[in-house]
Amino acid sequence: MNSELTRWTGPEGLPRFDLIADTDMAPAFDRELAAAEAAMEAIAANPDAPTFANTVAVMEVAEEGLNRVLSIFYTLANVDSNPAREALQRDFAPRLAAYNSKTGMDPRLYARVKAVAATADTLPPEDRRITELALRGLTRSGAGLEGQARDRMAEIRARMAVLTTQFSQNVLADERDYVLRVPEDRLEGLPDWLLRSMRAAAKERDIEGQVVTLSRSLIVPFLEYAHDRALRETAFRAWAARGSGQGAGGEATNNLPLAAEILALRNERARLLGYADFAAFKLEPEMAGTADRVAELLGQVWKPAYKRAAEDEAKLTAMARDDGVNGALEPWDWRLYAERLRRREHDFDADQVKPYLTLDAMLEAMMDVAYRLFRLEFQPFDAPLWSPDARVWRITRDGHLMAIFVGDYFARPSKRSGAWCSSLQVQHKIGAGQRPIVVNVCNFAPPEQPGAPAFLSWDDARTLFHEFGHATHHILSDVTWPSISGTSVAQDFVELPSQLYEHWLEQPAVLDAHARHHRTGQPLPADLRDRLLAAGKADAGFATTEYLESALVDLAFHRGDPPADAMARQAQVLADLDAPSAIPMRHATPHFSHVFSGDSYASGYYSYMWSEVMDADAFAAFEETGDIFDPATARRLEETILSRGGSAPADQLWLAFRQRMPGVDALLRGRGLA
Repeated sequence: MNSELTRWTGPEGLPRFDLIADTDMAPAFDRELAAAEAAMEAIAANPDAPTFANTVAVMEVAEEGLNRVLSIFYTLANVDSNPAREALQRDFAPRLAAYNSKTGMDPRLYARVKAVAATADTLPPEDRRITELALRGLTRSGAGLEGQARDRMAEIRARMAVLTTQFSQNVLADERDYVLRVPEDRLEGLPDWLLRSMRAAAKERDIEGQVVTLSRSLIVPFLEYAHDRALRETAFRAWAARGSGQGAGGEATNNLPLAAEILALRNERARLLGYADFAAFKLEPEMAGTADRVAELLGQVWKPAYKRAAEDEAKLTAMARDDGVNGALEPWDWRLYAERLRRREHDFDADQVKPYLTLDAMLEAMMDVAYRLFRLEFQPFDAPLWSPDARVWRITRDGHLMAIFVGDYFARPSKRSGAWCSSLQVQHKIGAGQRPIVVNVCNFAPPEQPGAPAFLSWDDARTLFHEFGHATHHILSDVTWPSISGTSVAQDFVELPSQLYEHWLEQPAVLDAHARHHRTGQPLPADLRDRLLAAGKADAGFATTEYLESALVDLAFHRGDPPADAMARQAQVLADLDAPSAIPMRHATPHFSHVFSGDSYASGYYSYMWSEVMDADAFAAFEETGDIFDPATARRLEETILSRGGSAPADQLWLAFRQRMPGVDALLRGRGLA
């Protein structure tokens, strides 16, 4: 077996990705899965009376080797998928589910943890917290079930692992395999920076000319600028068809039967555990607590968002009429006319800003904010990673190593779409302890030529800051136990650091210092900067509406009886909302990976908005001091939230920082909907 999968020997403790082959994965997985099973069995079978030290504490390290192998494997499977890795995913998923069922439903472990929890009041706070969480996890896994109910729960978990893996792979296949060639005589309206990205995408696929792929960094600007309405419709329909059976993979990548089965199994799982439905089960440990509270928040925002969207739709329809477009405004029209309206009402052209928003400049801005808030310093170094596009830095504070940070920013056909933050290893203090190795992944359009600047859209720059906000949660983590480290928090709290960090991108002090022309080095002119910031809220009705549609459909999927036909339930929710036909869901059911590629965001897509209520109020805490980099407020943010991970319930952490719960008003003002 390749020892590099568990004993990392690369620079700064990184894995040597250049020494790891796909054929190494299965033997390493087999060995470490067996080791984890043996470790958990030893805990469960221990004849000694259960204590924190011989039960909960050793559970924290029982899967260390397995976690190291899986962190490498799933990182590679997400950033550079190939048939071998996809086959391994399909093999690993049910075996991991079986292992998790065996350990998560082990009555001996349950009894031991329950005994420790009965005396948890005598434990230090962090020890008490992980004991409570361990007991909750076992209970919610079904460790208290017996007989047929226990057997059925194990079957459900195994089947869900297969279904969610297949769902994700189907979406990736449709995204990877679709290419729309755009002829030279149909390029009208497309700016030079977008054409360069389209040509780079074509070159990567050994195609002459320029293409549109289903990478968000290409498809969205194409819909914003392309004058050719027929091409916009073709591109949009392909984007919307991912996972529907009508996408590039045809019926072979149809996710609709998978979605229906996933929803049915989730509901059955919740009922086996005594909950009315999956939403009740999922939301119980979250800040929101109940589906009614989630629906109340989303409803409060829906009304002003719908009103703004309707006002904008009337304006955009009139503009389309002037272009000779008869009939209703269509989804492939909205972005084009919204961009024109933004130019008209705010005297703003995104093309003017692009030369100032290079990836390197925005990375410098991101790092400068980290230094001014938390005194974090970045030193790049060389290490063998999975792609020459990936970069790596040491992050230090006052000379002490805080973390290793990896950024992989450019789209590739083999990379999963979207953007995310993950970790190769998390911070903890067990034994000699370990510092985190954090990974940010994005899908920005690469430069046309190696070494040329990569230009970001404003949305791309916001994504860059968002994912690094997640990274700060890992980098600043300061807890003893890995299970509560970093982003191991309630799902509707996890987006707070990421969305809060976005606020600094919008600050004139940051843009003036870092948004500089890639050729001249001149700063972004103040009047252009101000128009950029004003225009950023111009299409808030659309952005909020498409998000809320997805969040409300997700909630409806998981309340009450599961739908036999997920698309029919989606259609009913949108009809009840009287949702604008020109604003489809941000993530329609067949490619709603947040919800169907795993349980994290199932009945939880609302959490972005729940966290946004807090992030608006958290940034106000800085503004109230008169200094957006106020050291005392930044220190309080770190000490009460960013360093604490899941060491206390989320509402307690929030109250320690802000001393009160937030309201929705700051969110509405921030989105320009007040």
